Amino acid sequence: MMAKEKKLVEAITSMEEDFAQWYTDVVKKAELVDYASVKGCMVIKPAGYAIWENIQKELDARFKATGVENVYMPLFIPESLLEKEKDHVEGFAPEVAWVTHGGLEPLQERLCVRPTSETLFCDFYARDIQSHRDLPKLYNQWCSVVRWEKTTRPFLRSREFLWQEGHTAHATAEEAEERTIQMLNLYADFCEEVLAMPVIRGRKTDKEKFAGAEATYTIEALMHDGKALQSGTSHNFGDGFATVSYTHLTLPTILRV
Repeated sequence: MMAKEKKLVEAITSMEEDFAQWYTDVVKKAELVDYASVKGCMVIKPAGYAIWENIQKELDARFKATGVENVYMPLFIPESLLEKEKDHVEGFAPEVAWVTHGGLEPLQERLCVRPTSETLFCDFYARDIQSHRDLPKLYNQWCSVVRWEKTTRPFLRSREFLWQEGHTAHATAEEAEERTIQMLNLYADFCEEVLAMPVIRGRKTDKEKFAGAEATYTIEALMHDGKALQSGTSHNFGDGFATVSYTHLTLPTILRV
């Protein structure tokens, strides 16, 4: 038994020697994740997915306690719809995956595999909201998104990853800002109360804020090597997408701290 434990320890790189490799060794040896045959993607194993299910269960209850409802948007976004929000698109352009064929037939218009869903939600809100009486809209979706990352690491950065994204619409800028801060605090409380993970709350600089956002608020966790790790964000888009707020927390966020 002792020999087996010693062998396992030796198979894990020392944290002091190489923190990044130590992390990778731990998540693999713990059988949380494995590499997939698709480059840059991962297989989330039962133990890893069970963590995500518990996160979903707890967070979903907290969201619904604030009036949030769950919905699901399409996986694909028409290129013409993306082009309407050029400032937003430019921030994602290098990471977007495109569908150009349906079966053997070329598509008349390219479809983006969602890197995030602001454009879809706001296109829907434009049709669904008829007057101020329909506000606020407090919607959330649990899904995966695709970003064509050049450098990947299990949970930390992969080309497809699980997350939730909340998109809300409000009658006034004040209400949107209030919801943005409310959700940031909800994320922070969840991390600290449920995950026992201390975080620092703050606002991103204009250079770091989310593409197209008026303001981006963040919770940051401190890693063993002294680096801060973004662990959840909440964005106020002002009237860029009408008067909306957008929040998200990801599986990589939780498991990489």
